[in-house]
Amino acid sequence: MLTKDPLWYKNAIFYEAHIRSFCDSNGDGKGDLPGLTSKLDYLQELGVDCIWLLPMFPSPLKDDGYDIADYDNIHPDYGTVEDFRTLVAEAHARGLRVITDLVLNHTSDEHPWFVESRKSKDNPYRDYYVWSDTDQKYKEARIIFVDTEASNWTYDEPSGQYYWHRFYASQPDLNYDNPVVADKMIEILKYWMDMGIDGFRADAVPYLFEREGANCENLPETHAYLKRVRAVLDADYPGTILLGEANQWPWDLRPYFGGDPDDSAVPGDEFHMAFHFPVMPRIFKALKLGDSTDILDIMDRTPSIPDNSQWCVFLRNHDEVTLEMVTEEDRQLMWQLYAPDKRMRLNLGIRRRLAPLLDNDRRKIAVANAILFSLPGAPIIYYGDEIGMGDNIQLFDRNGVRTPMQWTAEPGAGFSEADPADFWAPLIDDDIYGYRQVNVAAQMADPNSLFYTMKHFIATRKTHPILGWGSCDFIRVADKAILTYLRRTNEAQMLIVCNLSDQPQTATIPLPDFVGVTPYDVLSDTSLDSIVQTDYSLSLTPYQYHWLSLFRT
Repeated sequence: MLTKDPLWYKNAIFYEAHIRSFCDSNGDGKGDLPGLTSKLDYLQELGVDCIWLLPMFPSPLKDDGYDIADYDNIHPDYGTVEDFRTLVAEAHARGLRVITDLVLNHTSDEHPWFVESRKSKDNPYRDYYVWSDTDQKYKEARIIFVDTEASNWTYDEPSGQYYWHRFYASQPDLNYDNPVVADKMIEILKYWMDMGIDGFRADAVPYLFEREGANCENLPETHAYLKRVRAVLDADYPGTILLGEANQWPWDLRPYFGGDPDDSAVPGDEFHMAFHFPVMPRIFKALKLGDSTDILDIMDRTPSIPDNSQWCVFLRNHDEVTLEMVTEEDRQLMWQLYAPDKRMRLNLGIRRRLAPLLDNDRRKIAVANAILFSLPGAPIIYYGDEIGMGDNIQLFDRNGVRTPMQWTAEPGAGFSEADPADFWAPLIDDDIYGYRQVNVAAQMADPNSLFYTMKHFIATRKTHPILGWGSCDFIRVADKAILTYLRRTNEAQMLIVCNLSDQPQTATIPLPDFVGVTPYDVLSDTSLDSIVQTDYSLSLTPYQYHWLSLFRT
């Protein structure tokens, strides 16, 4: 059963599941809600706390469901509203929470609101969207999908005006200056919350409002509206969360938590959680160069957040490895290092999965996760990364990292009983990442598999709440290949030490407060040499890591 702790998310492990790719229950080649429900025992075994579902609403699927055509129903490929209620109930019975994507910024151009809106300038739904006689307004707003969109405006022949969209032209932006729209979106939120879900991951929230002379991101009006949404959750659905997706710098994200930027004891009143985007590409850069500098720099510049708030950290998700929050020089370097084939690139990012990015090297994958699970924030696992799934760069857009889950070595990979030729996307079927080699059944039968490494990280993290609640002090040492930081609460201290290189390293770590302490590695259940002087020397093999409890007896 679920815990009653209203701050459950502070130390939770999230699992991002793509319904269409997870498990097919009816043999049509597409994953669905009953299929996902049938795999809840697996997620419980892995040890995660909360499932994050990608969009599940009726949609033409031009953007994999982020183009919503009906906010009140379930896409027929996925099942019914009743199937969704069953999923939530079954998850809760296993102690698993469920959050879903809610796209606030835009709809599909096939949504009935937009169909009506474009009929004429005096249609009652016209003001549900942002229209203009010119495409020269809001010129300071950047184009996000630079590979496909030349402008944020698209001319609409039927009604003789331009409409505004921050993403694909098939995703017109809603007009939040219209109070009817603002009210309707809260009604939609409440409709799904009433089914018992545990919150929303709010998509593309920086762009809700537009103002001339601004870049149309992070505007005061946006924050005011999100505070209103938070107030509804706190009043009517206590214990649920609002997770913000805003690809921004940490200092630009800080206002999205609300509260007082100078006093973390003042409760946040906007997002409960937000993604820390910029640290993610810096982890990949650090592992390729064997240099912790960029991780340290971005974490040093990450502001404190309210005590009732939390970051979300991740290595991969359903989108590309975004390189928006790096310099142009670093972007070119990352493309050179991680995406030498231009088909691996998309917009300002890299469309690859975790295992291929890290050369399918178990040592690299493990140390990357050792960092993920010990950084400040709640970690997110992208489906399939717990078994090291591969990708398919031949597929359109981001679909290459959204291929069917590999459950078994049998034909269809245990994903579906349909003919694999009829699957919504082809299975990975190469000699390295193919489903015959990489699948859940094989890994659950092998105690040395990546699955059990991930399960161990999760279990260890959950038994040491310091990793969710503790402060974090990064320690700069002479050897840049060493990433080390100290997590603290009043009750415990834990030292994280990671070798980011493929060479043995000796770390010399200043620990003046811990002379006389014997470090205990909570991951390997082993004691290390005692700390006998202020500088502690520690030898590490390539990509080795430690989570060291510093308990003074």
